[in-house]
Amino acid sequence: MFMIRRATARSFAPHLSSALIACALTVAILCGGRLLAMYLEQRTIHSTAPRDFFIKNQGLAFERTAARTPDILLLYGSSELIDPIPNRASDFFSREPTGFEVCPVGKAGTTSLIILQKLGALGCVLHGRKIAISLSPSSFLTPAVKPDFYAANFSLAAANGTLFGNALDLNLKTEIAKRMLQFPDTLGKDGLLRLAAGCLASGRPLDRVILMAMWPLGKLQNIILDLQDHFEVLVYILSGGKPVPNWLRPPSSHRVHLHKATAGDGREAMTDKSLDAIRPAKDAAFRARVATASEWTDLDLLFRTLTELRARPLILSMPIDAYIAPGVSRSAHEVYYDRMREVARRYHFPLVEFEDHDADPTFLIARREHPTPKGWMYYNRALDNFFHKTK
Repeated sequence: MFMIRRATARSFAPHLSSALIACALTVAILCGGRLLAMYLEQRTIHSTAPRDFFIKNQGLAFERTAARTPDILLLYGSSELIDPIPNRASDFFSREPTGFEVCPVGKAGTTSLIILQKLGALGCVLHGRKIAISLSPSSFLTPAVKPDFYAANFSLAAANGTLFGNALDLNLKTEIAKRMLQFPDTLGKDGLLRLAAGCLASGRPLDRVILMAMWPLGKLQNIILDLQDHFEVLVYILSGGKPVPNWLRPPSSHRVHLHKATAGDGREAMTDKSLDAIRPAKDAAFRARVATASEWTDLDLLFRTLTELRARPLILSMPIDAYIAPGVSRSAHEVYYDRMREVARRYHFPLVEFEDHDADPTFLIARREHPTPKGWMYYNRALDNFFHKTK
C-alpha cells in the first residue's frame, strides 16, 4: 500500500508541475501582450486620437491613453463628432496648430448616461485633467432616453468599470445603478453586472453583503475586459487600422448599430413661414418637454461623476435648431438655456451655450443638429480658449 501511494505521488508531481508551467506561461503571454499594446497605444496616440472608429468609442484603452497625454483634449459628444463636416475639431486641431489636438469620443445616440459610465471607468486618470463635453438640446426635449440608442452605445467595459471601480462613492454608484436598471436588455447580457446593479439599487443590508462577496469577481471581470480591450487595440494597430475581424472580437463586445434618421423622419415638411409662426400650444408643449426630460437626471449624475473624479470639464451646449422646435417662441427657448445655466452653475463648471446663435441657420445644419463649418469654428475657438486657460 505504501509503495502504491509513493508511485501515485510521483506520477502526480509531473502533472502538477506541467499545469503550473502552463499557467505561468499563459500569464506571461497575457501580461506581455498587454504591455506591448500599451506601448503601441502611447506611440500611436497622436495619429489615432483624431480618428473615429469602433474600438475607441466602445473600449477604454485609447481614451485612457489620450487622458494621460498632455497635448490631447478628450471631447465627448454624439453624432456631431463623427459627421465629416469641414473644420470639425478633430480635423482642425489634428496638426496641433495651437499646441494640442482633439480626441473625439462618441457616436449617434450618445447621452449623458453613456458618457458618465466611460468617465467613471477611467477613474483617477482624469484627476485634474481637462475634458470637453458637447450636449445636444434635442436630448433634453424627449421624455426618456430611447432604449435602442442606449443599447447601441452601451459598453460592458465602461459599465463594469464604473460599478466595480473605486473612483466613485457608494451613493453615486447607487443612483447610476438605478438608471442602468431601466435598460434591462443591456444588463441581461451579463449576469454579474445585472446582479451588482440590483444589489446597489436596492440598498438592503443583505444585498450589500452579497455585493461585497461578489466584489472580487467584479474586479476579475474588469481585468478580463481590460485584456480584451488591449487585445483589440493590438490587432487594430498591427493591422494598420483595419477593423478587428468578427471571429477575433471578444464575445462580450456589444455590437448594435443605429441607422441614422433622415431629415424627414418623424417631422413634417416645414417652410420658413411655418417656422416663424409662433403657436402658444407649442410653447406650452416645449416647456413641458424640457421640464420632464429624463436627460436632466442623467446630466446631474454626469456632473456629480466629474466632480468626484476631480476632472476639469468644459460644457458645450449647442443652440436650439429651429427645426426641432417649430412654432416655439424665443422666450420658451430660454427655459432650456436657463436650466442648463443653473445646472452648470451649481457645479461651478464653465458653460458655453452659443445662445446668440439660437435658430441660426449659419451655425447649425438644418434638421441635423450638427454644427456647420462656421459653427465648428465657434466650437474650436471655445476649445482653444479652454485648453490654454491656466485657471
